[in-house]
Amino acid sequence: MKGFISYIQAVRGELSHVSWPSRSQAVLYTLMVIAISVIVAFVLGGFDFLFTLGLEQLLLLKR
Repeated sequence: MKGFISYIQAVRGELSHVSWPSRSQAVLYTLMVIAISVIVAFVLGGFDFLFTLGLEQLLLLKR
């Protein structure tokens, strides 16, 4: 138990050295992550759609 308490004290000491973003920065970074995630999802979805169409056409030609 003594080790756990000293661990928690060390963690609290390290957290005092952290440079936390402001609320507006946190909101901005969160919105940026969401926007980039949506863009990447659309791009990957588009590639998946195109590859599926291409593969279907390739398989239909072989029949």
